[in-house]
Amino acid sequence: MEHHVTTSSALYTPQQRARRDATIWTVVQGVLAPLQFLVFAVSLVLVLRYLLTGDGYAIATASVVLKTAILYLIMITGAIWEKVVFGQYLFAPAFFWEDVFSFGVIALHTLYLVGLFSGAMTPQALMITALLAYGAYVINAVQFLLKLRAARLGGQVVS
Repeated sequence: MEHHVTTSSALYTPQQRARRDATIWTVVQGVLAPLQFLVFAVSLVLVLRYLLTGDGYAIATASVVLKTAILYLIMITGAIWEKVVFGQYLFAPAFFWEDVFSFGVIALHTLYLVGLFSGAMTPQALMITALLAYGAYVINAVQFLLKLRAARLGGQVVS
């Protein structure tokens, strides 16, 4: 079954918009998204510092673990938000592709954690994995921002 939203469909029906505006989960997402970006930005600097200088491995590692924890939290609360607004926990047609890509982002962050806690990856490999995860996160964040911007500008979305 293929899910997609075309340029002729609004992101939210009036009922979905009312549920979105009434739920606390919209506020939660509105707080967690910029918090996650802030943690990402600081962590990116720390990871790059480690890769360039070899200094600060512990703080870079802690920052990636924190970024990953916030990612998991935003994914769980986002699924709850989707259930409230769209009636299903994930893959609502309006956010189908963003959710699909989110799982890739989560997979890369989880790979980092598995490598870290199992000892299966070197510090260098871990930090490169973190950078890959962060690149995917940026793409995913841009997906969501473009979708929300399109909705704000005219209730239209681009698939």
